[in-house]
Amino acid sequence: MVNPQATATTAAGRDVLAHALASSVKLDIVETDHRGHARKAASGAAAEGVDLVVAHGGDGTVNEVVNGLLDSTDGGPPPMLGVVPGGSANVFARALGLPRDPVEATHRLLMAIETGSRREVGLGRVEPVGTPGRWFTFNAGLGWDADVVAEVERRRDKQASPLLYATIALTSYFRQMREAPQLRVELPGGELVHDVRLAFVSNTDPWTYLGGKPISINPETSFDGGLGLFALRSLGPTTVARTLSQILLPKFEPSGGNLVRRDDVDYLRVSSSQPVRLQVDGDDLGEHSQVGFSSVPAALRVAV
Repeated sequence: MVNPQATATTAAGRDVLAHALASSVKLDIVETDHRGHARKAASGAAAEGVDLVVAHGGDGTVNEVVNGLLDSTDGGPPPMLGVVPGGSANVFARALGLPRDPVEATHRLLMAIETGSRREVGLGRVEPVGTPGRWFTFNAGLGWDADVVAEVERRRDKQASPLLYATIALTSYFRQMREAPQLRVELPGGELVHDVRLAFVSNTDPWTYLGGKPISINPETSFDGGLGLFALRSLGPTTVARTLSQILLPKFEPSGGNLVRRDDVDYLRVSSSQPVRLQVDGDDLGEHSQVGFSSVPAALRVAV
């Protein structure tokens, strides 16, 4: 699956990558042209019994392909996933240790195909009440970050960049200070956390990147364990400034009286008295009042 609109993909580059892959495997190329296209195509490939599906694009393309593969297996093992980064952040690919350069990543994929190298990774599953569930590979969030994602999607005429995200995040922050809803987080064992203003749920760490800099919020979270929770009880300037300074420092674990962190969580539920925006792997899923999150170990095989 190729997303020709992804930030780091070009027609010439796609041709080179396709030629390289076609030398080792029987290759069918699908260029996506609308939201949901990659998911539908991956679902069809899984139904046809394809052995390997390669996603060449950003994290949104990877998420769609993963959902297409896993929601169409009828209980059987899904096809293996290959990833050739083509977006701006490429969080999932980088968490797997794949090269950011598409040519180098293609070479790595060819070596994995030749040697049979693969990795089983755990995924997250998000279940908003009243709507279909969705798999996520690295992160989901309710509140501030989801509002930023929605606004970036609305500005599709502009290329996503760290500056654009930072500008929108700042504008959204002032609105969140006035309007942020109160969230309640239910954790295993009946533990309840009240009056939360935003909640991140991570499936791996780093959560995202600022250019080449990893942004770490749950350092102990990985594809081999449960989910990580990162929640703030306050969006006051002091709390936000302290938290941002901590997550931007290398090898520094965030802490503070307004911060709630948990690692290796099998399941959690977030609820609110009013609908809150939800994002999954950087994709806006609209507003919801109750959302469940679960960890699914070894859900996917990836050629690495």
